[in-house]
Amino acid sequence: MLIESTALQGKLLQNESLAPYTSWRTGGCADYLYLPANLDDLSCFVQRVPHDIPITWLGLGSNTLIRDKGISGVVVITQGMLNQITHDGNVIRAEAGVASAQLARFSARLGLMGLEFLAGIPGTIGGALAMNAGCFGGETWPHVNIVETMNRAGKILVRPHTDFTVAYRHVIRPENEWFVASFFQLQPGNKDESLAMIRSLLERRNATQPTGTANCGSVFRNPPGEYAGRLIETCGLKGLKRGGALVSPKHANFILNEGHASSHDIESLIIDIIEIVKEKTGISLIPEVSILGRL
Repeated sequence: MLIESTALQGKLLQNESLAPYTSWRTGGCADYLYLPANLDDLSCFVQRVPHDIPITWLGLGSNTLIRDKGISGVVVITQGMLNQITHDGNVIRAEAGVASAQLARFSARLGLMGLEFLAGIPGTIGGALAMNAGCFGGETWPHVNIVETMNRAGKILVRPHTDFTVAYRHVIRPENEWFVASFFQLQPGNKDESLAMIRSLLERRNATQPTGTANCGSVFRNPPGEYAGRLIETCGLKGLKRGGALVSPKHANFILNEGHASSHDIESLIIDIIEIVKEKTGISLIPEVSILGRL
């Protein structure tokens, strides 16, 4: 083993399938997979990874497609690991592995408003920070005050939100730094109203999206002034299949794994959708999903 694992509190695995760690339930193996015990343990681990071995961070594995040949180097799993939430007045600190929906409920129960929309995002805070995740009119970064990142040396850096360039579903951050926690500056609200809003958002999500299925969430970004799902639907692509991958009949911006799909099936369907929508509408759809791994 190229990585020294003694004195580490977490679990280091070799040639581990990544399919169970993604919401599409597809993908090959990681050369190494690390499940950290906590933030200090993760820092210790990152310091031990040789600099010629790449590191990929994975939260809930939503909004991510891992190719069938897997990922070279190390994959760090944050979901369920970096899961601490604390608060001080109107400020909440959440680590990268905290589920977005969990933070939405936590803040609502404190009577703090602004993060209710996170209940509709099937991911973690680390992923929400990395892509400025949003839904139902809300986005992550307007509520971010300070973030903590970890660099390749395992050092934790504290950065103001002004250190980052934030756009729609896109955040530019320093190279070889990863989000490990965020401080959210919120406003006082009404606990019952916030919890009612969360229930309403979840009802709307369940009514319009294929919840309870193996999917990654929205596959494509919405073009300016348009909706990706509407474009895909008007092109007659609902129900289009490639192998075990299916464009959802319920919402066209979702691709489902019917149970036997490969990542190649899903990626092929993504490419086909882009080409057909471009041909029929002149609009180039941009994937929101991150496609990772060996070709």
